[in-house]
Parts: sequence; C-alpha cells; structure tokens
Amino acid sequence: MRVLVTGAEGFIGQNLVVRLGELPKYFVTTYVRGDCDSALEEMLSDCDVVIHLAGENRPADEKGFNEGNALLTDKMSKILSRNSRNIPIIFASSTQASLDNPYGKSKLSAEETLTVLASDNLNSVFIYRLPGVFGKWCKPNYNSVVATFCHNISRGLPVQVSDSDVLLTLVYIDDVISSFLKVLEEPFPKGVSRKSIDPEFTVTLGSLVDQLQEFKESRSTLVTERVGTGFMRALYATYLSYLPSSMFTYDIESYGDERGVFSEMLKTKDSGQFSFFTAFPGITRGGHYHHTKSEKFLVIKGHARFSFLNIVTDEHYEIETSSKNLTIVETIPGWSHNIKNVGDDEMLVLLWANEIFDRHLPDTIASVM
Repeated sequence: MRVLVTGAEGFIGQNLVVRLGELPKYFVTTYVRGDCDSALEEMLSDCDVVIHLAGENRPADEKGFNEGNALLTDKMSKILSRNSRNIPIIFASSTQASLDNPYGKSKLSAEETLTVLASDNLNSVFIYRLPGVFGKWCKPNYNSVVATFCHNISRGLPVQVSDSDVLLTLVYIDDVISSFLKVLEEPFPKGVSRKSIDPEFTVTLGSLVDQLQEFKESRSTLVTERVGTGFMRALYATYLSYLPSSMFTYDIESYGDERGVFSEMLKTKDSGQFSFFTAFPGITRGGHYHHTKSEKFLVIKGHARFSFLNIVTDEHYEIETSSKNLTIVETIPGWSHNIKNVGDDEMLVLLWANEIFDRHLPDTIASVM
C-alpha cells in the first residue's frame, strides 16, 4: 500500500512515518512544508491512501490558519476530484473544530471540504477530532503543554500554571498511530466516518506538574511511580523522551565494608525494592529472619551456599547455587537464613524484597545459626 503522509515532519507525522517504516507492506511518500503544488499533485496521483496531517496551529498571523488548514485541504481535494481519484483519506482534525476561534474554524472548514469530496467523488474519509496529543518528539513551547512541562521539569526549569484546576483531555501518540494503522487494515467504507482515539485521559494541570516532578525526583528517592500501564506508562515514556543525553544516566549510593558492597537500585510504592550486593570469598551475609518480609536472591556471579534454620523447629536446610545455573532462592518467613560465598572469586547477588526497607520497622531480627 502506497501511503502519502502530509505534514510528515510534524509531531504526529514523524511518529507515523517511523511506524509505517517498520511495516514492509507500506511504501511511504511525504509531503512537507515548502513542497510545491506540482509535487503534491504528483504524490496524489501515485498513492493508495492519504493520511492528512499537515496544518497550521501557530502561524505568524491569523491568516495562516486558513492557509495552512482550510486552503491546503481544499487544494488537495480539488486535485483528487479533478483526477477522479477516490482514494481513502484519514484527516487529523481537532476538537477545537467545534469552537469559535480562527484555528477551530479553519479545521472545521477542512472537514467540510472533505465531506463534500466524499459525497461528490466517493472518497472514503475518516475524520479524527483529536484533543491534546502527547508523546515523544512533540515540540516544547509550541502547541503541547505536556511537551513544555516535560522539557522544563526534566531540566530543572520553571513552569507556569495559572490555574492548577484546569482539566486537560489528552490522547497518547502511540494510540493515535495505532488507530490510523487499524483504519488502513480494514475495509474502507464510502462516505465520512467520524473516529476517536481510545483511550482518552483527563488530568488537571496541577496534577500533571506534580506527577512530572515525581518522575524527576525518583532518581534521588529511587521510588519509581506505577509506570507499567495506562496514562502513567505513556506519560513516563514522554517525560523520558525529553531528557537531554547528558541526563541518560544517574548515580546511586553504595555502602561498602570488609564483606563487600551493598546498593539499592530501585524502589516501588507497593511491590518492594531491588538491590544488589557483593561478598568476598569466605564471607557470610545475613544471619537473620523475618516475620512477614520475603526476599528473592539471584547469584549472577560466583558460587553461594544458602543456609536456612526454622526458628521454632530447628529444621535445617542448605542449597548451593552459582551463576552457572541461575537459581532464584526465596527466603521464607520464620526461617533464619544466610548466604556464604563458597567460591574463589567475588560474588555478585541481585536481591528483591517485597517491601521497601524501613529502619523503624525493619522486620529483620538477628539470629545465630
């Protein structure tokens, strides 16, 4: 399928072109700002579908709205009509098309032009009235408050919030692109189809700022937000995409003594924390038990012997593991345990505990084994 993407150098366009390029079934041509009318006509004569993203939302004066949105769409429609090309068109409009402002009016005019084209030329037209779109590669200080806040907060720059209770309706760029791709995969019904992005997210300006600040501070607290699903997953990915390359890394604390070193890597709000430690040959760590806390150990370098002792029955159990067999050893409440480096080299062990260590309530009781 030959896909023409207008506005290919914009925020949505860049994401779309990359995704299409990952799929061998699509051949992509691009129309960008500065291309001439003859180039547009040639592209429209040699494509199977148009994804029309080109538009203007920050012109030097109000006339730019009409030129970049309404007139460009009208020009494209006339070319298609003149050449009897009833190819499908996916159009990125805006929720502001329902508002009485220059930008909204220009988007509404473009919608009306495509509606006429669908009727007169039998094109399949898909109109998306998009709310705020956020994600990687969106230009800060331009048309997305999310992009601006991510850029500024990641760099320690101030952000301005006039009303923290203002409610934003947002969609994530990956969901937008996935919806476009789904349209390409399905039969094209004639006429105009109104489309929307699922899911939509709502967040207040104040909550947005607070959440982005939490992302920034997580590098020092080591407590990660719940970024595995939904809005938080999308927002965290967006925030990270605005980090300059000089901030791709950050240091963590390590604590060393005659036994080796210990370091906490990552903490979660409700699923514990990840750490690692080393031990020199012959060194034993542990020698305690827990009432409720549990841990998982994985030896990724060296050779270890784990010893367990039931603090009530005195039952004893031992197991040896090494980096050669990658066995996870889990501590059991009510059993004292330790780990000894029985190899000839320094040992390195990954550790997950089901709760963040609390010095005031450590649930870690020393026990001689």
